[in-house]
Amino acid sequence: MVGTVPVAKSLEDIYTEDALPTQRARWDQLLSQFKANYSHPAHFVSRSPGRVNIIGEHIDYSLYSVLPMAITADVLLAVSTFENSSPTSYKIKVSNVQAVKFPTHEFDLPFDAVDIDASVHEWTNYFKSGLRGALELLRKKHGADFKPKSMEILMDGTVPAGGGLSSSAAFVSASALAVLYANGYASVDKTELTELAIVSERAVGVNSGGMDQSASVFSTRGSALFVSFVPSLTAKTIQFPKTDPELNFVIAQSFVTSNKHVTGPVCYNLRVVECSLAAAYLHAVLNKTSSPLPKDASPLGISLQGFHDTYFKGSNKSIEEQLEELIELTKKTLTQDGYPREEIAPIIHLTVPELNERFTSAFPIRAEKFKLRQRALHVFSEALRVLQFLSTLQSPISQAPGSSTEAFNKKLGDLMNATQDSCRDVYECSCPELDELCTIARNAGSYGSRLTGAGWGGCSVHLVPTDRVESVKAAWEKDYYSKRNLTVEQKDAAVVVSKPGSGSAVFIVQA
Repeated sequence: MVGTVPVAKSLEDIYTEDALPTQRARWDQLLSQFKANYSHPAHFVSRSPGRVNIIGEHIDYSLYSVLPMAITADVLLAVSTFENSSPTSYKIKVSNVQAVKFPTHEFDLPFDAVDIDASVHEWTNYFKSGLRGALELLRKKHGADFKPKSMEILMDGTVPAGGGLSSSAAFVSASALAVLYANGYASVDKTELTELAIVSERAVGVNSGGMDQSASVFSTRGSALFVSFVPSLTAKTIQFPKTDPELNFVIAQSFVTSNKHVTGPVCYNLRVVECSLAAAYLHAVLNKTSSPLPKDASPLGISLQGFHDTYFKGSNKSIEEQLEELIELTKKTLTQDGYPREEIAPIIHLTVPELNERFTSAFPIRAEKFKLRQRALHVFSEALRVLQFLSTLQSPISQAPGSSTEAFNKKLGDLMNATQDSCRDVYECSCPELDELCTIARNAGSYGSRLTGAGWGGCSVHLVPTDRVESVKAAWEKDYYSKRNLTVEQKDAAVVVSKPGSGSAVFIVQA
């Protein structure tokens, strides 16, 4: 699914019809505030959406395929450019519609570097990471002496931070797109934008995989996205068949905030390290070699997918059969609940200091033991569930008038439920609040309920028949939201019935 980022001629090119009234008012306010802030109109708006992952949780950074979809919530960057006043630097002026919460910054940046302090949790770091990635691409195209234009930017984001809907990926993708377009790159290649956004987000201290950026950039309205990372990044649109009863994806917030930058050392980043260590361990033991795995595009350069490909090189078995075998091999090979560095290092032919340098120095983590067995089992079983979900979607179902697709609906839901069970019990990335939301929804009529995003808080996604949506929402209000001290605005935004949305776009502001 190749192509360039679309240049929208109207908001109808970006949003579904039901979202247009709210979005028109929001865009009018954004452009009005830009003019008030900078005393002239914006030239264009860069837009990238958040996403909800339907299935395939915590496996993208192990380079296994996933199935997300874009949502209406997005990041907008209204932009203008101006000529540089210094022969050695350019200016970036960044403001936010929520100026009290996100203060305005002005940066004088040298042409040859964009410094980012990942140890400081500062909202503009996300823009600077997209800026850095975009400039690297522009210099590849125009030469090392390329000098970017100065920019004025006003940001508006509706993807909740820490909500598991990829606010950071939307911000970084929109930022990189804005910089590219502002500097004359009018036909932005989707694959190039996605790949540079994946790498760029790692500059703010998160071992990002690639699903979030792919969904934000590649998505098309009305379709989910089957994203694969090997042998190269590809994205294929997947249509959901018509069902009876009709199916909806309902997103529910837990209002437990999990910021990957803050909790990374014991949550997200630690899981990335554990998966890479599991790949190295299984490779050394099962492939009976002292040679390391070939370097790949995963955050730490080796992945469980890389081990998988090496182990089954030349095999005629189906991918599903291979994954089933890997699950059994993992159970037999990794028998402990946790492995200290001192046990892992000699198996993978490193000293403990070398292990620390190779696996734990790039991003901060805190752990005495690494749960290699649990992490590998989740990744292999979840990768298998993604393929089973995709196969179910692509299987013919009866379209006879009045015929029920109950068995089909339930099969999809069962796979989502199995994902939640694994996230809770094996990967340990759920939390009691997410578990409670899922239990309430299933009891009220959801076919499948699971966390979405990094976990440890944030949002959940539920596969709900149309005739049960209101029952599920009422059950959440009665048994979950009414028991929490939420503002009116929070309650209004707590539950979203989502349709697959469109991906990144540029909108030219008419003078």
